[in-house]
Amino acid sequence: MIKRILESAQRLESENTRFLMDMIRIPAFSTKEKDVVLCIKNEMENAGFDEVRIDGLGNVIGRIGSGPRVLAFDAHIDTVYPGDLSLWDRDPFDAHIKDGKVWGRGSVDQEGGMAAMVTAGRIIKELGLGKDFTLYFTGTVMEEDCDGLCWQYLIKEEGIKPELVVITEPTNMNIYRGHRGRMEMQVHVKGLSCHGSAPERGDNAIYKISRIALEIEKLHERLITDPFLGKGSVCVTEVYFTGPSQCAVPDSARIHLDRRLTWGETKDSAVAEVQETCRLAGYPEAEIEVLTYSETAYTGLVYPTEKYFPTWVTPEDSTWVQTAAAAYQELFEKAPLIDKWTFSTNGVAIAGMHHIPCIGLGPGNEIYAHAPNEACPIGHLTGAAAFYAALVYKLT
Repeated sequence: MIKRILESAQRLESENTRFLMDMIRIPAFSTKEKDVVLCIKNEMENAGFDEVRIDGLGNVIGRIGSGPRVLAFDAHIDTVYPGDLSLWDRDPFDAHIKDGKVWGRGSVDQEGGMAAMVTAGRIIKELGLGKDFTLYFTGTVMEEDCDGLCWQYLIKEEGIKPELVVITEPTNMNIYRGHRGRMEMQVHVKGLSCHGSAPERGDNAIYKISRIALEIEKLHERLITDPFLGKGSVCVTEVYFTGPSQCAVPDSARIHLDRRLTWGETKDSAVAEVQETCRLAGYPEAEIEVLTYSETAYTGLVYPTEKYFPTWVTPEDSTWVQTAAAAYQELFEKAPLIDKWTFSTNGVAIAGMHHIPCIGLGPGNEIYAHAPNEACPIGHLTGAAAFYAALVYKLT
């Protein structure tokens, strides 16, 4: 059966590649995914999925089978913007094949995973795999803006609670089993405005926030390290201020913090560290805010969530990781590298918040995520499709 799965994936390689290029040609930024969702819905229907629908947040959900066990494959289908176009060799939405790769924005992060998932669905249908399962294939929205929000909706509003979710974010065709969590905070300070010709009359909020920012730099060096996930991190990524004019001392300022949480770090511990940092800078009265995401989905729905996304790890000796490794070994005739993502995925909600086990394998190398000249090897698309189908077979 493993041999038949691989043969089917190779036979469907051109369809797999064509579908990925179809998606790349449709810009699909966060909150603007409608057209690519409709493209995916059409592809799933043509592939013979038993049910295809779009939920209230705009996620596209394909279903195969109606067995008692529930398994899900997930790909977020929104992409980041292309950035400076002069850094691209070609139009980022001009999907094309060169050097055995599909090029274009979203090829790696992460419409390649979506294409491989649907191809796996075709194989599962053709070979009659997974009869014990209800299999969901989710093309999820708004992940680039707010990772995990889509799965908070799927779990809490749609009632989808699988025994395992396979995340198809890029892993360079390795098996991943976790990553650091993250949160977004802002630090606010107040000042006193006055005319810029006599700054001593006022209280410059930019000076205050700058001293705090320098203490944040020192805080980063003190953060703990986990043997598997690595070190926690904190970084000042944006600076804001207010004031009456360019000739006035600013009366308020704030900084935005990107905080990555390793194992053992929590929202409360991270906030306490920043509070202590403000005290060390001389401003214990500074306000620390954990942000909320409340943007409007393309469906018109607003589904707010706090921007705290917990750390998660699936144990290496778990049934899920070991079964995935066995499927990989049989399929590719070599042992997999079992590792972790550097960045964050929808696993923060699935595993971090709702404790549903996750593993990951996806086409493409994560170093090309959000980068110009993004490209995914065609061989990865074929291999990933085969792996997803093989995993269903091995779990059965």
